[in-house]
Amino acid sequence: MSRWLITRSADDATELATALAERGHEAVAAPLLTIDYSATGPITLDGVQALLFTSSNGVRAFARSERRRDLPALAIGRATAAAARAAGFAAVGCADGDAPALARLAIERLDPAAGALFHPAGKDVAGDLKDTLEAAGFAVRRTVLYRATAAATLPPAAAAALRQGGLAGTLFFSPRTADVFARLVAAAGLVERLRGLIALCLS
Repeated sequence: MSRWLITRSADDATELATALAERGHEAVAAPLLTIDYSATGPITLDGVQALLFTSSNGVRAFARSERRRDLPALAIGRATAAAARAAGFAAVGCADGDAPALARLAIERLDPAAGALFHPAGKDVAGDLKDTLEAAGFAVRRTVLYRATAAATLPPAAAAALRQGGLAGTLFFSPRTADVFARLVAAAGLVERLRGLIALCLS
């Protein structure tokens, strides 16, 4: 059994740990980001033909603030698509990739003349999804519905796991999380403990 450090937020870490356990791996949960859903912007769906979800957090933030589930949803990956279905969306498309893959899926399936696209987003956005779709003729409404606050220090579970050794590696699901991890590990004086570990990165 190999041990993997999970840096995802608490909401996503539990599901990921279960998936790893089912495959014979042990997870060490050490969230580096805390999701704040209180920063809800205005949701205007008039004239919107579809929703763009780039994370499970975006799905949760939208579901907390809006009851409509009749619009088609396009999700960046399988976990986000599963979160959309769990939130009650029946028509869910999955790009199974990254922001460029989601843009390609939208361009293939949707017509710019049929209405705008609504993107529930976090305060910090990676990628150029909006620019790519607008260049293809779409109107994209991006509204900040949540904020991800970075940890000030390396979580005790992560520090202990690195000091003890025996980790196979660390899972990163965003460039920001990887950056926060690198900074906090350096501040904790544990950079040498990373030698030989595998970094599995989504983007």
